Amino acid sequence: MAYRHGERHQQMLFPQRIEDYISQEDPVRVYDAFVDALEWATLGIDYDPRKVGCPQFCPKTMLKILIYGYSYGVRSSRKLERALYHNVSFMWLAGGLKPDHKTISEFRRHHQEALKKVIKQCARLCLKLDVIAGNVLFVDGSKFRANAGIDKTRTLKGCEEALAKLDERIDQLFRQCEQVDQAEEAQGSLVKLQEDLTQTQQLKAKVQSTLAILKAEGLDRMNTTDPQCVRVHGRQGAHAGYNSQIVVDEQHGLIVHSDVVNENNDLQQFAHQIEQAHETLDSPCKTAVADAGYSNADELEKIDRQGIKVIVPNSRQASDKVPGPFDKSHFEYISQEDCYICPAGQRLTYLGYDRKKKADIYSAGRKTCLACQHFGLCTKAKTYGRMILRYRNHAVRVKLAEQYEEASSQVVFSRRKERAELPFGHIKRNLGMGSFLLRGLTGVRAEMAIACSCFNLARLIGLLGVSGLLKKLTPL
Repeated sequence: MAYRHGERHQQMLFPQRIEDYISQEDPVRVYDAFVDALEWATLGIDYDPRKVGCPQFCPKTMLKILIYGYSYGVRSSRKLERALYHNVSFMWLAGGLKPDHKTISEFRRHHQEALKKVIKQCARLCLKLDVIAGNVLFVDGSKFRANAGIDKTRTLKGCEEALAKLDERIDQLFRQCEQVDQAEEAQGSLVKLQEDLTQTQQLKAKVQSTLAILKAEGLDRMNTTDPQCVRVHGRQGAHAGYNSQIVVDEQHGLIVHSDVVNENNDLQQFAHQIEQAHETLDSPCKTAVADAGYSNADELEKIDRQGIKVIVPNSRQASDKVPGPFDKSHFEYISQEDCYICPAGQRLTYLGYDRKKKADIYSAGRKTCLACQHFGLCTKAKTYGRMILRYRNHAVRVKLAEQYEEASSQVVFSRRKERAELPFGHIKRNLGMGSFLLRGLTGVRAEMAIACSCFNLARLIGLLGVSGLLKKLTPL
């Protein structure tokens, strides 16, 4: 079978307009219409079509380039600049304009606060398109790497040890400088020693600055590259990163709200993220769902008090372990006598209050437990014997646990993974965003907002099609 070969020098007659290269069903038209439909007055980016003076690139065009680039995994300002020269869809989107990488980078850096609001406006557009119901909301979080190395993390002890070594090194360099001054024939270069001394003193100043920040803010550790990132633990081990949060609507799996926090876990996030989603929707949801990582009774109670059904399993319900014969669930509480009765029939009376855990402590006493035939199986504590903690919000904990076990709750909870975890998979794998480019909370929140908006737009294209979505976006 013969081969077909291309001819690079073949003369061709290209269309005269960039418009002719892009079909009416090309997804790039959706990103163009989406940015035009945003409320620029509330976005926070200065846009005045009648502006006079030295011409600059239109902010709408710059935002279109950023969002469209993120939607295809092109995030670097240099790669975006290259795409404007080689990618026809980028050429069409920018109308033939070719801002350089510095201009793109500066636009993103100076408008981080405005970029954070893109996901909020995207969600409100989805409300207008009637593809977000707002009845059931799923909350989930995922760890993203920061634009910083874990080896740049400094602790109080590490800084103090480094300062001691640097002081010793500076003293050594001073002695060597004096020796070179005194003996002209001594080995070594005074110029080189002076350079080493300057660099060591500069390093000492940086370490002192880091130590001062750690003490002033009461921090245990801080990354010198990105001071706002934290040490997070993921499937790939420990690294410098952030904890990204999203709230997803049940109807079509569209993201209602996104956020990024510098905390290692999700225990303090449930109420805050749901309330931020309510602000976007302008109305409360009926059901809020999350996994066991959000199981903090104090946080869940804030939403439960609003009359919203909370479906979150506690750690015991999330695990597959079968409760043992002396599990807390087998201890009966007698409210009239304010005591517990253990499986062996012994009374556990009030011992004290744990301020840290906000719980009352009940114990059978040392002598009772040591004399019990189940000692060693029920407890091995010889000081106080078996102790039971009864939290002050015990009634709420019981209510939430029973609520999770309901058949209707299980049906809703079974849809959590396909709704709440899918966006993170799309963002990390399809968009190639396993780590952030920007540094600081403001920057990473802006990046996450753009990525979540890209997910919503891709989802809308799948639901309505390009032409169908354009018909609905154009009037807006």
